[in-house]
Amino acid sequence: MSKSFHQHARTVAVLTFVSRVTGLAREAVFSRIFGLGPIMDAFSFAFMTPNLFRRLFGEGALSAAFLPRFSKLDRDDPESARRFGALMLAVSGAGFFAILVIAELILLLLWWNAPEFTIEVHPPLHFGGALLPTISVRSAALGYELAMLMMPYMPLVCLVALSGAVLQSKGRFLVTAAAPVILNVAFVIAALAGIPFLGDEVGRRGHIMLVACSVLGAGVLQVLWTLAALRKVGLVFERHHPIARLQVKKTLLESVPVMIGMGVLQINTFVDGLIASWPTLVGPTIFGFEYPLQAGAMAAFANAQRLYEFPLAIFGLSVATAIFPALARESNDLVAFAETMRHGLRRTFFIGLPASIGLFLVAEPACGVVFQGSEFTFEDTQRVAAILRGFSLAIWSYAMVHVVARAFYALDDRQTPLRVAISMLGLNFALNITLIFTPLREAGLAYSTAFCSIVQCVVLMVILRKRVPGIFDASLLTAWMKPMVATLVMAVCVVAVGFVLPQGTDWTTLLVRLLGATAVGAASFLLVARLLRATELRR
Repeated sequence: MSKSFHQHARTVAVLTFVSRVTGLAREAVFSRIFGLGPIMDAFSFAFMTPNLFRRLFGEGALSAAFLPRFSKLDRDDPESARRFGALMLAVSGAGFFAILVIAELILLLLWWNAPEFTIEVHPPLHFGGALLPTISVRSAALGYELAMLMMPYMPLVCLVALSGAVLQSKGRFLVTAAAPVILNVAFVIAALAGIPFLGDEVGRRGHIMLVACSVLGAGVLQVLWTLAALRKVGLVFERHHPIARLQVKKTLLESVPVMIGMGVLQINTFVDGLIASWPTLVGPTIFGFEYPLQAGAMAAFANAQRLYEFPLAIFGLSVATAIFPALARESNDLVAFAETMRHGLRRTFFIGLPASIGLFLVAEPACGVVFQGSEFTFEDTQRVAAILRGFSLAIWSYAMVHVVARAFYALDDRQTPLRVAISMLGLNFALNITLIFTPLREAGLAYSTAFCSIVQCVVLMVILRKRVPGIFDASLLTAWMKPMVATLVMAVCVVAVGFVLPQGTDWTTLLVRLLGATAVGAASFLLVARLLRATELRR
């Protein structure tokens, strides 16, 4: 196997690490300024919508359907590939714009018919030591207004992601992996710039609107940066080129099953978000009965997502991103294909399993260190930590589903992931509406998503084993056993050190607990992995 896959995986991982660190900085600023409540509920709901389109179309369906076809054509007919890439971007841009118009009309209709109720922001706001009065927020209307304002970000970020697929096929991963840093920096600047306007409802609304506007500015910068890198590829727009037109048609037709099959985690998370947003967007009751979730559920849910996505994006999705072009090129050589898949699955599990168990064990101090302060109380920390524990159990599974699904797409099989995904969507919804009425409350949404991901992962791997003999051989199973043993030892050590670390609810104590548990956990895992001679350590 060539070194390119490992080099590309490292490149994506490092750049994604930088973008995720700036993302956590963004959330740290947001939580301390806005806390958990209707304002952040409304913003989280509004930003969730363009984010869903980005993950489904830009980074998901279109990229997954486009990249293998572009890679193969670029290998066999580079001139046609250059025209195919340009035409695909043009057609996709027009399609994204049409979706934008429809989405804005739907949001306008929802805003016009938004229910008339307000939620008090309580306790009183006191950012920067200045006591601010309690305010009332018409959260449903605010949510739709923010969504309409940020929706134009959708076509911009989707084009960036699709352009990134062209660059990735050429071995250029830097631009797309680093583009989120622009958005995170814009968020932080806007959030800090609006602090002087805090004080009443008008000021708070203006502040969050300013943050929403920064999304559009960041989107424009991302597009300009990506187009500058894309010019070096030498795409040629030719509207009537027969091969390019045929390839675009096939890509668009294939993107629908890919969207569902590959985006089940995003769709499940979106459904979870809608359920969590009910008390903010609809009201405190459902069919005359008290709704089991309270205001702040959506914001707490979004905060937990940010933390579990940190290791998932850095290690899991970086492997999936780097492995896809290699699988597409090796689709006609099943021996090489199986070897590449084994490397991807070994690396994903080696990092994903300890990340899952480790984050579960340090959920409370991790949430406290990132979010707690000013408007974000220790009670808010506990609320987010409960959700994070549910999500974290399946970090390894989320990552492996991305890798395994890409294997099916590289083999031109889009129906298998589609059928499995549809089943998981139904199961997730059934579990959602059941678990929120248990003591788990909003954490039940996270446990449901994690359980469905594990089931999806197992089913896909069982089917792939029949399609590509040799992937799941004795060497892979042995390689998986090593991180399992190391993770078990790590968990015992982290639990044990928890009894000697200081206990408390203030930020400093939480930081000490997090650093202590993380240091002990990492050291014990790496030591055992080294003793077991796990080859992934060298990579």
